[in-house]
Amino acid sequence: MSDFGAGVHRRWDPLLDEWVLVSPHRDRRPWQGQEELVEPPLPQYDPACYLCPGNVRANGERNPDYADVFTFDNDFPALLEESDAGSFSEPLLRAEPVRGRCRVLCYTPRHDLSLARIGSAGLERVIAAWSRESADLGRDWRWVQCFENRGAAMGCSSPHPHGQIWALDAWPTLVERERQAQRRYAVDSGRSLLLDIAESERRAGTRVVIDDGDWLVLVPFWARWPFETLVVPMRPCSGLAGLCDRASASLAAVLSDLFRAYDNLFRCAFPYSFGWHGLPGPEPAQGAEWQLHGHCYPPLLRSASVRKFMVGFELLAEAQRDIAPETAAARLRAARGPHWQEETA
Repeated sequence: MSDFGAGVHRRWDPLLDEWVLVSPHRDRRPWQGQEELVEPPLPQYDPACYLCPGNVRANGERNPDYADVFTFDNDFPALLEESDAGSFSEPLLRAEPVRGRCRVLCYTPRHDLSLARIGSAGLERVIAAWSRESADLGRDWRWVQCFENRGAAMGCSSPHPHGQIWALDAWPTLVERERQAQRRYAVDSGRSLLLDIAESERRAGTRVVIDDGDWLVLVPFWARWPFETLVVPMRPCSGLAGLCDRASASLAAVLSDLFRAYDNLFRCAFPYSFGWHGLPGPEPAQGAEWQLHGHCYPPLLRSASVRKFMVGFELLAEAQRDIAPETAAARLRAARGPHWQEETA
């Protein structure tokens, strides 16, 4: 994998089989566009928050006085367990019903914390909840998507530290494309696409952010978002429920390190969408085809208030990024360490 310096070029994404335009010089252009509001500090408890312990949610139900992670069915789910929609099929028009279930996972009772600040022990409890929900929902549903939208810039409706888990009876579009890409590579080579990529990136080093031996965090060669990262276990593992105790403990430390680096980069509550792509169920299938991995898509580009917008050419032609993935990885590596709020406390 060569590095291309400051030259404009395209990079291929083997997971989605599409190209990304890289224009490293554009991060120097003047900016007079929209600036995001930097979110103010939060209290440890907010009596108006629908997710804090003991508070009443929008549907009238009261949260328990939870002291750990707390999961419940979403009060306003995007998917329902029963659908009265019918199928429709013509040569150029198709529709089909879809069923599912949506859950909410509160990471901690503390309103003012985040995955960057709950520590490795707190993250181990979150990882255990991800694994448990993936296993339980995977008994009934074809796909289980664990994810978090952090921050108002990513459309999050509540600042309380939480994520979501959607389960449905179909393969989502992007997941299906990744599944086909991994399957083709396994058929052709007998190996795992993502493990081969991870080993190659480990040798190159330029796009690696964290490598603890068990997990690799890297800015993908084909990354679309400025500080996008990919989280990959360095041993075969197809789903969250397949993580052993050592892998879970190691992952907790790695994610704590990664999310602190994000916050440290611009000294703010760094917004992102983060989620897992792993086969669901209590015993995820093993083999060379599917490798568990996490995607993190943060929008910030230059500062806490200047973000990348996927518009214009990106919507009409193909994805484009303004800084080289190698530069992004170097900046994230430099941002690792204690959380900036703890340094200044």
